[in-house]
This record gives sequence, structure tokens and C-alpha cells, in this order.
Amino acid sequence: MAMNRLRLPSLAAVLLLSACATTPTGPEVLALPGNGKSLEQFRGDDAVCRQYAIDHLGGKTPSQAANDDAVPNAVVGTAVGAVAGAAIGGHEGAGVGAGTGLVVGSVAGNGATDSSWTSSQKRYDFAYVQCMYAQGHRIPVLGRSY
Repeated sequence: MAMNRLRLPSLAAVLLLSACATTPTGPEVLALPGNGKSLEQFRGDDAVCRQYAIDHLGGKTPSQAANDDAVPNAVVGTAVGAVAGAAIGGHEGAGVGAGTGLVVGSVAGNGATDSSWTSSQKRYDFAYVQCMYAQGHRIPVLGRSY
């Protein structure tokens, strides 16, 4: 009976985590061909700079780098949430408390993974922009009007 109480929250946690959107595998910044650069030169430099940015992340795309952190974050968040939920639920609703903690902990672990992805994506974008700029291409930036 207690096992059935834990199955529904466990299933909900799995469905919740599997519904996450996929993350981009390339730059999230705009680069434009430099003055006097052809589209072919731009495309070649883009490929070189994407690889440079991947190398900057230890040979991984931003999503791969974030996914390396995803499993530990989800496991720790789920475990802490389940233990806390069982403790809060007391003797009357320990199963329900554990199940609720499982779902809440899974969401918290997923939030930590999102943070890791943001950091990885920023580092990737910085390396990509540096490379494209060094190759003579233009990177639009926000300016101020005086």
C-alpha cells in the first residue's frame, strides 16, 4: 500500500523532468559578416569559432556541459525533498509528505540545472564572440543615445 503512494509522485517527477525543453547547442548571440567578408568566409569562420567555443567548455556544447550537472542536481534535490517531506509529514502522512518532497525536490534540482546551463551558455557565447571579432566580423552591441 505504501509503495503505491510513492509511485504516483515518482511518476509525476519523471514526467516533470522529461517535459523540460531542449537547450540550444550553439551561440545565442548575433554575429554579422565583417566589412569585405563574403558569406562563405563568414560561414567558415562561424564553424571555426563554434568549435573554439566548444573547446573553451572542455569539448562540450553548453547543453552537454549543463547535462553533466543535471543528474547530480536532480538526484540531490529529489533525495533532500523526499526526506524533508517525510519528516514534515510525520507519522500520519509520511508517504504523502515524501511524495510531495520528491516532486518539490525534483523541481529544485531542475532549477539548479537551469542555472548551470545559463553559466555554460554565457561562457560559450563569450568565447564565440571573441573568436568572431578576432576573425574580423561584426558583433552588434547595445549603445546609448546621448
